[in-house]
Amino acid sequence: MSTIQTTAPSTDTLGTSAAQARSAVLEELIREDPGRFRVLTGDRPTGRLHLGHYFGTLHNRVRLQNLGVEMFLIIPDYQVLTDRDVADNLTGHVEELVLDYLAIGVDPARSTIFTHSAVPALNQLLLPFLSLVSVSELSRNPTVKDEIAHSRQSAVNGLMFTYPVHQAADILSCKANLVPVGQDQLPHLELTRTVARRFNDRYGDGTAVFPQPEALLSNAPLLLGTDGTKMSKSRGNAIALSADADETARLIRGAKTDAERHITYDPVARPEVSSLVLLAALCLDRPPLRVAEEIGSAGAAALKKTVTEAVNEYLAPIRARRAEYAQDRAFLRRTLREGNERTRAVADATLAEVRAAMNSHY
Repeated sequence: MSTIQTTAPSTDTLGTSAAQARSAVLEELIREDPGRFRVLTGDRPTGRLHLGHYFGTLHNRVRLQNLGVEMFLIIPDYQVLTDRDVADNLTGHVEELVLDYLAIGVDPARSTIFTHSAVPALNQLLLPFLSLVSVSELSRNPTVKDEIAHSRQSAVNGLMFTYPVHQAADILSCKANLVPVGQDQLPHLELTRTVARRFNDRYGDGTAVFPQPEALLSNAPLLLGTDGTKMSKSRGNAIALSADADETARLIRGAKTDAERHITYDPVARPEVSSLVLLAALCLDRPPLRVAEEIGSAGAAALKKTVTEAVNEYLAPIRARRAEYAQDRAFLRRTLREGNERTRAVADATLAEVRAAMNSHY
């Protein structure tokens, strides 16, 4: 991977409109030369991944991988402790994540899957990075505020407060220059860019030790949970990728709709119905308006039948691959072990550069 020079706005706050415009340019650059990019992204091991994850981020990761972009997929096991007193069933959750990744098409030969705790150099970068960020910058980060508001802990711990800087260490340890994010994650990435810029200014001696990673915004669809609220692992309103056909049917049967019989696609006025229409449309690869028109006055029961059949057909090959991989736990562990080894080599080299730049290479 060659380091690219960012041409994105250099202001401290990258607005959504600017990020969207830049993302369109980045997509063109990816098509022209995917090898210039290295991506860091991942999921916390806190439960089963679901359809919201799949259509929101997972599908896009496989797309980028298949285009030839170098992918690092982090399973941030340490970050489970940001909003929980203990990390329950961590080994099991990590293995389930690896299973989901492999089932959807992540290829260990082209994408590196690794865990936070297995890369000491990554976590060591947190200390010098914290010295580059003020307490007020951390306290006003909107994502941290939201996480604190929804924390499962009786008191906020220090790891939660430093979460954005830890995320910067994730990204910069492997010198990722591209990070797929949602709009709500832009403040996190902007802090990472700030850390990279400040380190380069303070220690770079005229050279850039770190790239300033860019945001790749996608037009990810928003799927609601079966209760009409945000689809979430913790709310029990999600359809997991690992769910079988019967569980999927049961969850969709219980999904919230409304009293109007005629099915239309209107996300503002009819969010619950429209989310089900959208889910069917994504699985059928059809426009949601067409799906709604096909169901018409047949009502919510017909809508749910359409959604159930579409989802189960779409997930069938993913479930088959998942079941196959689940029979070979040794392969899962080997995939993770080899990914950890590759990432350690990259992060060790980055830490050596940091030590040299800081004159602490003893």
